[in-house]
Amino acid sequence: MNRMLDPLTSRTPAASSEQPRSVTILGATGSVGQSTVSLVQNNPCYRVEALTAQSNATRLIEQALALHPQFVAIGDEHLYGQVKQALSGKGIEVAAGTAAMVEAATRPAEWVMGAIVGIAGLAPILAAVRRGAIVAIANKEPLVSAGPLVLAEARRAGATLLPVDSEHNAIFQVFDFDRPEAIEKIVLTASGGPYRTTSRELMARATPAEAVRHPNWSMGAKISIDSATLMNKGLELIEAARLFPLAESQIEILIHPQSVIHSMVAYVDGSFLAQLGTPDMRTPIAYCLAWPDRLRVEAPRLDLAKLGSLSFEQPDHERFPALNLARAALKRGGLAPCVLNAANEAAVQGFIDGRIGFLDIAETVERTLHAADNQIGVSEVPDLDSVVHADLEARRLAHGIMSGMKPSSDAT
Repeated sequence: MNRMLDPLTSRTPAASSEQPRSVTILGATGSVGQSTVSLVQNNPCYRVEALTAQSNATRLIEQALALHPQFVAIGDEHLYGQVKQALSGKGIEVAAGTAAMVEAATRPAEWVMGAIVGIAGLAPILAAVRRGAIVAIANKEPLVSAGPLVLAEARRAGATLLPVDSEHNAIFQVFDFDRPEAIEKIVLTASGGPYRTTSRELMARATPAEAVRHPNWSMGAKISIDSATLMNKGLELIEAARLFPLAESQIEILIHPQSVIHSMVAYVDGSFLAQLGTPDMRTPIAYCLAWPDRLRVEAPRLDLAKLGSLSFEQPDHERFPALNLARAALKRGGLAPCVLNAANEAAVQGFIDGRIGFLDIAETVERTLHAADNQIGVSEVPDLDSVVHADLEARRLAHGIMSGMKPSSDAT
């Protein structure tokens, strides 16, 4: 059984200043990567084996000079010379390109942060899993697009998977893996995004600048827009189904505007166990970094008295159809979640570029899923090649669908 599903049976000794835990950070210059770097940099219990970035050479160089890793990889091969020159004489091996990103994951680090955005993060995650590492998964693609493959490889290699997403991390902290039959359901909470109370008529006129203004979290454009459509929560639904031994019907989504309760586990005796905290990604990252122990984090503390009250509401599936699309893709199985994810990525970019309107994102995903059912064969059991093929084909289909839509400036 994958240790994600039974974590207490294989506890790993905690890191210490005498025996520091070796870590690799895949996607070190992104939001999650930078938070991981800051935690590692301020704690002597960790030693960095490898760092990677796709194109932010300047920040990658700064991180390498501060952390002194053994290996650095830059995805954009045109930037190899810049990184190589800056790190010359520092005793750091430098490589570039897709193969270098995978090589970084194969380096002998005990713990790996998987934070490479998009399908590009799948191969490196698989490389780390296949050598039996402790892998903290922050990007959604490995579990959404290729969940059965990643889980099968983790079981075979004895890898440990730790969820970084605040919702899954919250569930992980209060889930009784020894007695899953005692669990009635899990509840994924969602802030509701910037359009929680907005009519579809106004949402149709939404601009990218408005959609990225998340009320509680500071995130990149893509994930912020996913939060605005609630597709982010749909993708998290699929991830939760991969990570926790529950049926799809046992996973509920609840709107919680304050983003204080990050998720809950309901037990058959009527008990609800919840993990609470301020909306700061350093907390779940630190939990994974120090697992099975805890690392002190200088993050803002939760003041419940000052907060005063917490509220909850059911999501509106008519205004936010992405939730139904994700649940349908999960039930369909095979490559359907991969198609969902790829079509959504293409549609979000189309919205950012002004090619389509905000409401067209979900429509593009729905139409792509329908087209892919006939053209890709979404019932197939995925392997790496079929996942990559389905991802590319879904993007091609989505771009074709978007080409016939009005640009966002024409949306009414």
